[in-house]
Amino acid sequence: MSETDLMTLEQLLAELGGVSRNTFYRWRQLGKGPRSLRLPNGQLRFRRQDVRAWLDVLIEDAA
Repeated sequence: MSETDLMTLEQLLAELGGVSRNTFYRWRQLGKGPRSLRLPNGQLRFRRQDVRAWLDVLIEDAA
């Protein structure tokens, strides 16, 4: 896994069209957000492949 495969929370929110941090954390509480990695310093990272898979599921559910 390369460093470019991982996204910060800010990068993820920007790619989602500016979703707010509060909305994202609400999704996480409800178990509706993408899979994530928690680094030892507490920061979240997201694998691009996990984000794509999460978005694909959302598209299929809406169809």
